[in-house]
Amino acid sequence: MAWRQPSDQEGIVKTRLPLVAALSAVVLLLAGCTTPTPEVSLPPITVPTTVETPDVTDDLKPFYTQSVEWESCGTRILCGSVLVPTNWDDPSAGSLSLAVAYRAADIAKPLGSIIFNPGGPGASGYDWIVNSVDYLGTKNLRSKFNIVGFDPRGVGESEPRVKCFDAKKTDSMLYEDNGFPLGSPQDIAASRNILGDFAKACLKNTGPAMAYLDTVSAAKDLDVLRAVMGESHLDYLGFSYGSLLGQTYAALFPKTVNRMVIDGVIDPTVIDSEQSVIQLKGFDLALRNYLADCLSSSDCPFQGTVSQALNKIKSFMRSLETAPIPTKDGRQLNAWSANTGLIMPLYSEDYWPQLSQAFVEAFDGDGSTFIELADTYNDRDSTGKYLTNLMEANIAISCLDSRQPSDSASMAKQNARMLAASPTLGRYWQFGALTCESWPFPVAKHPSDFSAKGSKPILVVGTTGDPATPYSQAVSVANHILSNGHLVTYNGEGHTAYGRSNECVANSVDNYFIKGLVPESDPDC
Repeated sequence: MAWRQPSDQEGIVKTRLPLVAALSAVVLLLAGCTTPTPEVSLPPITVPTTVETPDVTDDLKPFYTQSVEWESCGTRILCGSVLVPTNWDDPSAGSLSLAVAYRAADIAKPLGSIIFNPGGPGASGYDWIVNSVDYLGTKNLRSKFNIVGFDPRGVGESEPRVKCFDAKKTDSMLYEDNGFPLGSPQDIAASRNILGDFAKACLKNTGPAMAYLDTVSAAKDLDVLRAVMGESHLDYLGFSYGSLLGQTYAALFPKTVNRMVIDGVIDPTVIDSEQSVIQLKGFDLALRNYLADCLSSSDCPFQGTVSQALNKIKSFMRSLETAPIPTKDGRQLNAWSANTGLIMPLYSEDYWPQLSQAFVEAFDGDGSTFIELADTYNDRDSTGKYLTNLMEANIAISCLDSRQPSDSASMAKQNARMLAASPTLGRYWQFGALTCESWPFPVAKHPSDFSAKGSKPILVVGTTGDPATPYSQAVSVANHILSNGHLVTYNGEGHTAYGRSNECVANSVDNYFIKGLVPESDPDC
């Protein structure tokens, strides 16, 4: 989030929704994977039992000492629900239910339980474990640790989950043009109207718990989950937005951190408006890198230089503002849905061939592949059903974490910065401040100090070509914010690195988790 402007998301559509880190690590790590080898002759699963947590107040003890009813939900996988306080400032005021799944280690005496978050905000860790755990990290790591995934408050199978518009209304918000010129008073008014309706629908369909879906509350939930899994200290792996969740936990509970890896890192000290600019620059760089690679092949839909290709994309996008093109399913591809479809494959070079195919078709008047890429980003299937509540939860969480000023002068200043950051994409990332303008709850309090003084070493993984969480943020967090941060650099393209890059990164992370080895010098992988 720039997740709040990429879900780890910025300006996705004409309605000014935040676009970009909402794409979780799941899609990226699954790209190019092969079917795992089945396991045989494994020891029985040991059901976790709650561990005592010192200094817990009496009103929180029922949460920290609860017993979970675990049920089998896959091969070596158990699922259950964990209760957490709705309002951490008033634990007696009700509870929320978090969906939790864990895949048991392959050895009789696991080294511990690694709790992981795939990003977003709004991505499902529960679903990761149930459906894709064999693609998470390395087999070496999975064999020695229990791997725990959960749906944070408001997300996925947790209750209450964020519910807002129905599919038809969501389509209207994400894909349809309001008919007014970009940035005109009528356009801004129309955007305010639909985003205001969205906020009202979220409150009506989610309920008052929507006031407590912030990241600080989720980080405190993480401490309950740690205790319920029988761990006195936290082992944690967080991708993208999960890096923010992990850093927030470390700020609140530094001495409870055991081993923590954050990959695809968000700098928690950077304000939201600046995050948007940083992220947009990351996607602009990724687009340039894609074009440089494309132009080196004979079947590239562009010719000439990278600058000439960028100009062609810019002209193409502007043409879609007034003349959308058809798709095979009957919808129209306009500039805002094309922007979403363009952003999605920039998360991983594995999707660059699809982006080239999308341009080939679109230049010939067919927007089908672009709209399919946008659907993938929005978790929408071919029937028009939205498979998860990622987008809704992304906005609900992001609007409680931070907010940009939405007065005319502030937006004009921010819009100019976006256009300067990317003359090609910036036009469609403008007015992002409108997303949270009508949110019915104030921004939650967050830590003023993210140094995590007193924690054990924290491993920070950054990718030089990461578009959604640019590398500069990993450097800043490792070298300037965390008091005990250690940087691992992956020289490559795409969002996040562990599980999708190379052995250098994998060995650095595995040796840290398994052996407790902190690299003597920052690995350059």
